[in-house]
Amino acid sequence: MSGNSASINLTNHFLIAMPGLRDQMFGKSVVYVCEHSARGALGLVINKPADMKMETLFGKVDLALKRPDLSQAPVFQGGPVQTERGFVLHDALQGTSQPLGETLYASTLAIPGGLEMTTSKDVLEALAGGAGPKRVLVTLGYSSWGEGQLESELGENAWLTVDADPVVIFDTPVEQRYDKALALLGLQSWMISSQVGHA
Repeated sequence: MSGNSASINLTNHFLIAMPGLRDQMFGKSVVYVCEHSARGALGLVINKPADMKMETLFGKVDLALKRPDLSQAPVFQGGPVQTERGFVLHDALQGTSQPLGETLYASTLAIPGGLEMTTSKDVLEALAGGAGPKRVLVTLGYSSWGEGQLESELGENAWLTVDADPVVIFDTPVEQRYDKALALLGLQSWMISSQVGHA
């Protein structure tokens, strides 16, 4: 047991990049944190489209996508780790007969707050068949932080944090997601300067 009882848990939060964060992947990014524990954190960037549509991604795994609502949706660059793997962020299926806490798909992380992140092909197969979760965001790759790394970056003012809102993830145009995430804090991008000083 460490003596730090004030550890923060940012699961189901957004990390919003501060202007000083000039990294190509993370500059002006909004990251949805799927899991955060003493061991580290895992998240998906939700506002950096890859140069690929869902229809193309499904073709690459030999599936035909029968969801017109999704075929032209962008696939996102979720982060720099395992960029050849797909990660599907989606609504938890409500009203199914599964016991609480259990998920419908294999290799699924149930996130407190009603979303799930699935890495198995069965969720893609369900979507290809015209079914599956109503709202989905698919990324290639994910973002991860080792033990204490995210906390350290927060201490360096690299990120703002706010409770995640699924509307920003699923129902907001990509180019507005950064500003909408900031608005959850009552901020606009002109209010946050890259010249944050330490007295």
